[in-house]
Amino acid sequence: MLWEQWMSRSPVTVRSVASEDVASLRELWVDILRRGAIDEQLTDVAEIVAAAIADPDRAIAVAEYDGQIAGAVFLQATTLTPLNLEPAVLAVSPHVLPAFRRKGVGSALIEAAVRFAEQRGIAHVMTAANSDARDANRFMARLAFAPQATLRAATTSAVRARLSSRRSASFAASATTRQIDRVLAARRSRRERVPG
Repeated sequence: MLWEQWMSRSPVTVRSVASEDVASLRELWVDILRRGAIDEQLTDVAEIVAAAIADPDRAIAVAEYDGQIAGAVFLQATTLTPLNLEPAVLAVSPHVLPAFRRKGVGSALIEAAVRFAEQRGIAHVMTAANSDARDANRFMARLAFAPQATLRAATTSAVRARLSSRRSASFAASATTRQIDRVLAARRSRRERVPG
C-alpha cells in the first residue's frame, strides 16, 4: 500500500505495520487491550500484527511524525453489521499519542482508512471512539462520521447477576400480585355470601 504518498509536505507519513512495531503499538493501544501482564499484551499485539500482515482484508496503518511513531489504526474490510452485508471498512482505534495530537496525525490515519476502502471499492468507512473521548468523537463528527449505534459491554457475571435479580424481583412481584388477587377474591366471595 502506498500510504506514504499522502501529506508529502507534512512531517506526517503513514506506512504499513512491521513486526518491529509491536512494542510501540502496545504502548499506543494499552487502554483498549485486554487487561493483563505486559508480556500477554505484547503477545496479543504480535498476533494482531501478524494477522494484519497475512490477511489482505486487514491492515494496520502506522503514522510517523518526523520519524517517530505517532499513531496507528487497525483496518478491516467487513460488512456494516453481521446482518447488513453492505461492505464497509472498519477503522478500529485510530489512536494518536498525546505528544502528537493536533499535528495532522489523526487525519492521516483516517485518510489511510479511506484509501484502504477505495482500493477495495468499498463505499463505507466505520469507526468508533470511547464514549468518554470527547475530542475523538468531535474529530470524527467533523469528518462526517455520524452515530449509528451505541455499543455497550459488560462482564458476563454482571449481566447474569442483573438477570437473576430481575427474575427474582419479577417472581416476587408475581407472587405479591397472586396474593392480592386471592385476598380480593376472598372478599368478593364473602360479600356475595352475605344476605342483604
